[in-house]
Amino acid sequence: MTTYWGVVAEFDSAAAIYKAAEQTTQKGYSRVDSHTPFPVHGIDKALGHGPSHLGWLVVCCGATGIFLAQLMMWWMNAVDYPMWVAGKEPYWWPSTIPVTFELMVLLSAFGAVFGMFGINKLPRLHHPIFSHSTIERATDDRFFLSIEASDAKFDRTETKKFLESIGGKHVELVED
Repeated sequence: MTTYWGVVAEFDSAAAIYKAAEQTTQKGYSRVDSHTPFPVHGIDKALGHGPSHLGWLVVCCGATGIFLAQLMMWWMNAVDYPMWVAGKEPYWWPSTIPVTFELMVLLSAFGAVFGMFGINKLPRLHHPIFSHSTIERATDDRFFLSIEASDAKFDRTETKKFLESIGGKHVELVED
């Protein structure tokens, strides 16, 4: 028995896919995504996607960097090997600012890169959508809208008819 990943439809312009995205979410579909050659302003909202959680992940990683840098500097300078330099206390917090800043930036960058990989489920060398006959044009001049089979409202014939009715071309069922 054939299992399907979803249905994919091609659109000619950014305005057409934006309108199709609005109609799709108004119809009640929730597992919908767009594949475009450039960012289309407002399409995330039209698709019903919420804001990215990557920013919070980066902030948490940065705060962890600040905490770890201060803990490390306090331990090394005040507990493990205290040294009085120029009459200042062994742990003098203004002297820890450069190390703190650097560790905050380092952990924030790691959080951004690896968080983006995790959120986007990368690296993924193959995706079922690649079997659509014209999907390679998504990087050139065409706009695609996909509805996944895991959507509660998905019905392979009705969903395909719906995408055709809102102007989709080359509407194809994509096998998993």
